[in-house]
Amino acid sequence: MFMAGITGKKQKANAVFEGGGIKGIGIAGAFSVASEHYNWMYVAGTSAGAIVASLVAAGYTAEEIRDLIFSIDYRRFEDNDMVGKLPLFGPAWNLKVNLGLYKGDYIENWVREALKAKGIESFGDLVVVNRSTDFPGRYRLRVIASDITAGKMLVLPQDISRYGIDPDKLEVATAVRMSISIPFFFEPVQVAHKTEDGREVNSCIVDGGLLSNFPVWLFDNCTGLKNMPTIGFKLTGPNEERRNHIDGPISMLKALFGTMLEAHDNKFVEEKNFKRTIAIPTLGIRATDFGISEERIRLLYDSGVAAARDFFKDWNYRYFLLKYGHR
Repeated sequence: MFMAGITGKKQKANAVFEGGGIKGIGIAGAFSVASEHYNWMYVAGTSAGAIVASLVAAGYTAEEIRDLIFSIDYRRFEDNDMVGKLPLFGPAWNLKVNLGLYKGDYIENWVREALKAKGIESFGDLVVVNRSTDFPGRYRLRVIASDITAGKMLVLPQDISRYGIDPDKLEVATAVRMSISIPFFFEPVQVAHKTEDGREVNSCIVDGGLLSNFPVWLFDNCTGLKNMPTIGFKLTGPNEERRNHIDGPISMLKALFGTMLEAHDNKFVEEKNFKRTIAIPTLGIRATDFGISEERIRLLYDSGVAAARDFFKDWNYRYFLLKYGHR
């Protein structure tokens, strides 16, 4: 468990990380700079942002996250069984039977092992011990996912209780897997449960970015956090102009998923949220560019570092409060 309020000499802040697939590398770069200014109390994220948030919540330092980011073989994210690797037939079979081109098991297992290295498995391990009468919440981590069966956004772990599951017992890696399950790209997570009228149903849970890719509002108006800033980490332009090469159904689907995810990056963000957000240029890199080169990984990470340095040149939370009130 984490002891609320014990964070050393640096000021305390909350962090919210946007989703964006492979572009989350840039978030890690920005986080390394932000961590020079703040210790982190509550963290949240969607998709790739949920991966970063889970590592932060588990106690990974910015330097440790950087080392993890540079050690991953991202090509293994596109995981398949033997049938799925068969030309033409395999992808069609996966889409028909498993509802996704790739399994998503590699990412989930990677997150699971990374968290276990810090002694974290379930959300019960991320309960904040209340030392204040202004207690804002039980869990240090929030993960955003989408239940497309019910058409509802999920804030995990709290909302897993809708399915008869104890939030304390929900595995963090499972919640992250739910959040990163890009529709048709990765297999969705199926959760069997009973409805209020006793019917057995399966809920299909996918990428949280469908409903809230940048939930920077999540900690607003929380009792006990009125005077604690929430810093947003958003993946955005300027992007290089790029055309997708489409030579078959698989490349078309990848282009479709990439275009869908890019749309989030260009959404309008209201002024007060933009003022507390580190905007990270993504250099034309797409969310599903899992074949990214080592050079591009470094450039994207450094883009996050530069964006955060620019942000903190002008960031003044006291002025933010005076202009926008308590968010």
